[in-house]
Amino acid sequence: MRTSLSTAFITHTDCLLHDMGAGHPESPARMRAIGDQLIASGLINFLVHAEAPLAKREHLERVHDAHYLDAIERAAPDSGLIHLDPDTAMNPHTLNAALRAAGAAVLATDMVIGGEAETAFCNIRPPGHHAERGRAMGFCVFNNVAIAAAHALEQHKLARVAIVDFDVHHGNGTENIFSADERVLMVSTFQHPFYPYSGIEGRSERMVNIPLAAYSTGKEFRAAVEGHWLPALARFRPEMLFISAGFDAHRDDDMAMLRLVEADYAWVTRQIKTVAHQHGRGRIVSVLEGGYELHALGRSVAIHIKTLGGF
Repeated sequence: MRTSLSTAFITHTDCLLHDMGAGHPESPARMRAIGDQLIASGLINFLVHAEAPLAKREHLERVHDAHYLDAIERAAPDSGLIHLDPDTAMNPHTLNAALRAAGAAVLATDMVIGGEAETAFCNIRPPGHHAERGRAMGFCVFNNVAIAAAHALEQHKLARVAIVDFDVHHGNGTENIFSADERVLMVSTFQHPFYPYSGIEGRSERMVNIPLAAYSTGKEFRAAVEGHWLPALARFRPEMLFISAGFDAHRDDDMAMLRLVEADYAWVTRQIKTVAHQHGRGRIVSVLEGGYELHALGRSVAIHIKTLGGF
């Protein structure tokens, strides 16, 4: 392995304390599976490690309505669970975990733009890409990748950023937040029809959402990337790329019915890196979204990070 291209790995133990109950697929075991695989592969020793800070209110307000943030703070329970939607619950630790998740994305952005790392991966939860400006849903409380992208635009004054989303579910929250922002390009693939039953009506030159039928394999996924994502990214010339890195399109993950494998995640990461080097000085921040079959998740994240870092 080599370390000429530094990759940051940002996480926090607070994210393990968020727990939505026995049997819930979005569990603390997801983060542990990733850490275990990085240790087993030896990759853990080649990463720049950082602890996620708590996101500040100003970071959140760039993408979320103030009244929504107030409602989340009021909802945080002292004990037990409260549900924000049928799939998304808060325990006494959830608010802190969500603030760490968003803070990880902000820190990753600062590190990459500041030259402390060329790329970064945030091993965090709860995930974020379903969280809209004023609504939690789909396991998500704050939209971590949107917070990171907005931070790059507002704090670091970048002119154009792109968000790449290969989760099996459409990132409706990210689209909701950025659909009217000409500084942001979103490219995504997702199983359709499938939760959250969105992503078709909102398609445009800046919302390049490509639906894939159930049982699509890497062949169809790669065709979507080559035929739609890459031309859009070339036209847009993003100064930095952000990844909503969901691994629930893996063939072993029974959350959905796409059939990707580790080689597909390595391949798409290489394509994203090429775009980043052409237009964005190689700058990439990747944020964990879905992925619920623990062995497949660990392997897929490991190959994603290995490819990001050029190891």
